[in-house]
Amino acid sequence: MSRLPLVAIIGRPNVGKSTLFNRLIRRREAIVDDQPGVTRDRKVAPVEWRGAVFEVMDTGGYLPITSDVFLASIRDQVNRAIQEADLLLFLTDAVEGVTPVDQEIAQIVRSSERKVLLVVNKVDNRKTEEQIYDFYQLGLGDPIPISAEQGKGIGDLLDTITENLPHLGEKREEAVEAVHLAVVGKPNVGKSSFLNRLIGEEKVLVTDIPGTTRDSVDVRFRFFGHDIVLIDTAGLRKKSRIKDSVEYFSTVRTLRSIERADVAVVMIDATEGLTHQDKAVLAQAVAHKKGIVLAVNKWDLVKKDEKTLAAYENELKAQLGNLDYIPILMISCKTGLRVQQVLQTALSVYQERKKRVSTAELNEKIGTVLREQPPLVKDAKPVKVHYLTQVRSAPPVFALFTNRPRAIGANYRRFVEKKIREQFGFFGVPITLAVRKK
Repeated sequence: MSRLPLVAIIGRPNVGKSTLFNRLIRRREAIVDDQPGVTRDRKVAPVEWRGAVFEVMDTGGYLPITSDVFLASIRDQVNRAIQEADLLLFLTDAVEGVTPVDQEIAQIVRSSERKVLLVVNKVDNRKTEEQIYDFYQLGLGDPIPISAEQGKGIGDLLDTITENLPHLGEKREEAVEAVHLAVVGKPNVGKSSFLNRLIGEEKVLVTDIPGTTRDSVDVRFRFFGHDIVLIDTAGLRKKSRIKDSVEYFSTVRTLRSIERADVAVVMIDATEGLTHQDKAVLAQAVAHKKGIVLAVNKWDLVKKDEKTLAAYENELKAQLGNLDYIPILMISCKTGLRVQQVLQTALSVYQERKKRVSTAELNEKIGTVLREQPPLVKDAKPVKVHYLTQVRSAPPVFALFTNRPRAIGANYRRFVEKKIREQFGFFGVPITLAVRKK
C-alpha cells in the first residue's frame, strides 16, 4: 500500500494551525483554544480534494529558544515534521504581522529545501488584506491569504496544495483491513511511552508531567502483516478534576477514541494497583462493547519474588469480578518488558471479537446443558430454554429463545455467558445476551 503525500502545517503558537487543520479535513478533530501551546502532538488525517487524496499533519507551535519542557518538545516535533513532509504549510498571522519567530522559522524552512507554501491566516477584512505584502520579506514566495475561521480562501489553498504535491493517488479502499487500538487510562500511566516503545521512535510527545497528551493521536504502522492504527489518547479524568474547556474536550476525544476502536488497551499503574478510576475506564470500554486488554505498566518498580506475579494477577482478577475474561499483562514501557506481547494479545482479542459460532455448534456444545438447567423460579410455571444463536459479531451478540423471557435474570445470564466462554473462548471480549420469546 503506497504512502499518501504528507502536508505539514507549521508555525508559531496561536496562529490558527488547528483551526486550519479542522477546516481542511472538514470536521472538528483537533482541539482549538485561545491559549498558546494547546496542540502538543502531531495529528494526521486524510484530505480529499477534487478526486485527489493526501494527508495533512497538525503540529505544535514552534518557539525557537525556551527552557519550557513542552515547547522544547514541540520544537522537536516540528523539526521531525519538516523532515517527513512532502509539502509544508508555513502559517502566519496577518493581525500580528511578521515576528522574529516567523523570520527564524522561515530561515529553517529555506535551509530544509522542502517545498513550502507561505499562508497568511486571519485575513478577515480590508486592513488585514493590506498586511499580507509585509510577508514577502520572508523570502518564501507569494503569500496565500486565508481565513481558517471563516473558510475564506480555503478552496484556492487546496488547489495550490494539490498542484505542488508529488505522487497524488486517487481515493481508494484500503487493501488491508486496519485494526484500531485505543490506548486508554488515567493520566500519566505511560500511554505515550508505550506507543513510542512499540514503534521504536518518539512519534508522540512524552514528559513526566501528567496531562501532556491533550488530543488523541493516530499512528499507523505494520505489525506482522497487520495494518495497525494505534490511538494514543488523553488520560480520562474524574469529572470533578476537569478544570477547563481543553481538558473537557480531551475527555470527550478519549471517549470518542474508545468508540471508534476495535480493542481498548487499558493501562494502569502497577505501583497503584486497580483504582476506582481504572475501573471507570474499564467500564467505558465494556459499555461500548470493545475488546479489552489490561496492561499493568511500571512492573519494573514492583518489588517481587517468584510468587509476586501470580499473587498480583489473582488479586486483579478478584477485583475485576465478572470481567475476569480480560487478559492481563505485566509490562514495563521503560525496559520494553512484554510491550510487543500487548499488541499480539490485542490482535488475538480483535479476532475473538470477530468470531462467529454457528447455531448448530452452539446448541450441540451447550444447548443440552441449558435445557437441562433452566433458571430457578418462585412460581410453578416451567421455564423452557429452546435454543441459543449468535445474531452478530464484532461485537458478539447472542439471542436466547425461551417461553418466559422475564424469568431469565442476571444470574442465569452470567451462567449462559460462562458456558459460551468455556466452549468458544471470546477472551477479552464483552458478550451481549438478548433474551427473546419463542
